[in-house]
Formats: sequence, structure tokens, C-alpha cells
Amino acid sequence: MRGVLFDGKRAEVVDDLEVREPGPGEVLVAVSAAGLCHSDLSVIDGTIPFPAPVVLGHEGAGVVEEVGAGVTHVAAGDHVALSTLANCGTCAECDRGRPTMCRQAIGRPGRPFSRGGRPVYQFASNSAFAERTVVKAVQAVRIPKDIPLPSAALIGCGVLTGVGAVLNRARVDRGDSVVVIGTGGIGLNVLQGARIAGALRIVAVDANPAKEEVARRFGATDFLTSAEGVRELLPTGADHVFECVGRVELIRQAVDLLDRHGQAVLLGVPPATAEASFRVSSLFLDKSILGCRYGASRPQRDITLYAELYRTGRLLLDELVTRTYAVEDFAKATADAEAGRVARGVLTF
Repeated sequence: MRGVLFDGKRAEVVDDLEVREPGPGEVLVAVSAAGLCHSDLSVIDGTIPFPAPVVLGHEGAGVVEEVGAGVTHVAAGDHVALSTLANCGTCAECDRGRPTMCRQAIGRPGRPFSRGGRPVYQFASNSAFAERTVVKAVQAVRIPKDIPLPSAALIGCGVLTGVGAVLNRARVDRGDSVVVIGTGGIGLNVLQGARIAGALRIVAVDANPAKEEVARRFGATDFLTSAEGVRELLPTGADHVFECVGRVELIRQAVDLLDRHGQAVLLGVPPATAEASFRVSSLFLDKSILGCRYGASRPQRDITLYAELYRTGRLLLDELVTRTYAVEDFAKATADAEAGRVARGVLTF
């Protein structure tokens, strides 16, 4: 079986992976397409520490091949989008509708794969860069078969994180002002989340002027190549500023751009030891700095919602797929992503 394996030093496409059969409460999925997210690149460059060897990928969609005992919400032949939340469903956080806070959903990597008789780790409880993967049943969300799988793949991370940050974490309201710093895969989804929420002014900030056209297509009302110009558009500041790059100086800018009662939402991933600074006195006007894990999502609910928003034309998915690559072209896909030539590249099997 083909897949992208990171051995702790380099990532390469191999063809001798094996994956076990699904156990109780699990689903075996034949992956059709998987988005290449910067989180995958962050494992390779060490920004996100993860044990190796590991099969990468965490943003995928495919077709159910087999279900384990007790699984009833999906069946063989169903099309599914995959989430990374292997939440237990029974703890206090899950019961409160906060599966992203489930302590079973992070930091407990399984090893359903093997290579040469040796176990191989699964990234983000998902490993979508493989022809087949085994996930917990709660991670497989049935979607209509008329949604193209390369587009559906992007729901499982980029859309859940970006749109979810707007609707679930920041709870942007009609008429609010929004600034989005960074218009990559996550930033574009923040833009369309703000549009869906009814934000009145949506300012996209990206150093690359070539990104203006796509930013406006996803919902930006204004585009700037530097945050320095935001105050000219929003003299009193913004209601919400989303930092989607992961640089500490931009986190500071996000805080400084807030209006009274404003919220800075952190979505970019800096190095694990990075520290940011801000003026404490600036927060006393009811300003907030919000972390956000996976868009504060409830995947079984949210993926279904986003699939229907796509079908009615309100959520853009096809436009997110900048380019598709055969899995064998993983090196090319990685180079394009690192150079910023694509908003989202999608690997296909």
C-alpha cells in the first residue's frame, strides 16, 4: 500500500505499508484525496514534534471499505470526510459539546500501520496520506456523493479550522468588522466564514499582492499588503482579528488592531517555545486573546453543515483546490506549498 512516510529525517512515498483491519468502533476508509496542510510540513521541519516513523496527512476524504463492530452511522460504500478528533464521546468535555477539549483526542498517537513488520505511527489520528487508513467511527462523517472528494477532503481541517474559528470560537455577528492576517488555506476559510456570518467589513492582509483576487472571491471587502494600513480603513480598530500565519510579531499586531471589546484569535502555529508580548493595559477595554483548537468544532455536526452550505453555493470548496497531485508527486506538492504557490494542494490516490 502506498503512503507518505516521515522517518524522523525525511518524508518519502513508500509502497510497502500495511494497515490493520478495523476493530470495534472503527472504520477502514479507502482515501481518495487528501489536502496538504502546513501542519504536515510542520512535522517535517520539527515545528510540531511527533514520534517517527509516522504516516502523514490529516485532511482527507474517501470511501468506507469496512466497519468494525458497533458502527452503524456509516456503511461500506459511503463517502466520508475525515476529522482528526478521535474524541471519546463520554467525558465531561465531550458531553458539554466540546470534543476538541477531549483529553483522548490529542497526544495519544496510535500505530495501526506497519512496515516490514514494524509498527508505524498515525498522524493526528488520521494519516490521510495513505491509500487506506483506520479511524475511530466518530471521525468519519458521511457526506453526499455528489460532492467531489478532492473538494470534500478540505472540509476535514482547513474548513473546520477556519470557518469554525469564526462561527464557533469568535462567534462573529452580523455587521462586525474582521481582519484576517494571512490568506493561505486557513485564512481563506476565515474569510468565507466571516462572509457567511454576515460581517460588514472584512479586511484581508497578506504580503503577497497576487493573493488579492482569491481573497476577494472568498469574502474580503478590502485587501492590504501590510497591517499598517488597517487603521485607515477601521480607525477605531476591528471587532475580530485572526492571525493565520504563526509569527509572534503578527500576533502583537493582531492585538494592537483591536477595537474596544475586540478579540484576537490565534490560528497560526509558531514554534512550540515561541513567546509573544503585548501591552497589558490594552486589554482592560474588554479585549481578548483567544486560542483556538480545530475551530472549536463538533465535526459530526459541522462537516454536515459545511457540506450543505457547499451544495447551496454559500461555501467555496472547489476554489480552494489550487492544484491536484498524484501521491507520487509529494515532493513537488511540498515545494509548491512551502513557496506559497498554492493555497491548498491535494494529493490523490
